Amino acid sequence: MSKKIRKWLLDISKSVEAIQSFLSEDPDFEHYKNNLMLRRAVERELEILGEAVNRILKQEPNYPITDARRIVNLRNHIIHKYDNVSDEIIWGIIHKNLPVLKSEIEAILQKEEEE
Repeated sequence: MSKKIRKWLLDISKSVEAIQSFLSEDPDFEHYKNNLMLRRAVERELEILGEAVNRILKQEPNYPITDARRIVNLRNHIIHKYDNVSDEIIWGIIHKNLPVLKSEIEAILQKEEEE
């Protein structure tokens, strides 16, 4: 694994951890929906995460990250269609997709350490 890809994987991991920490004290959708600063913080981390995946795909187009293209598309949507971001969709992604991504990235990094 190249140093660049390792760095981007670590960026993804840090963004996932940041999002989870933002919601650790009050993981309630209404609180999320009504807290502009929290929503913007989560969206920013999703942008970083999506950009890191995008950079990985540019270097290795078939890199084994589930839904990698959808992750990049989410990043693009948040950035370019910022006025049309669905809090409900983001909330679903946070709770359904981020744990899967976190497990995948941890497994990839763990495998690299063992080699």
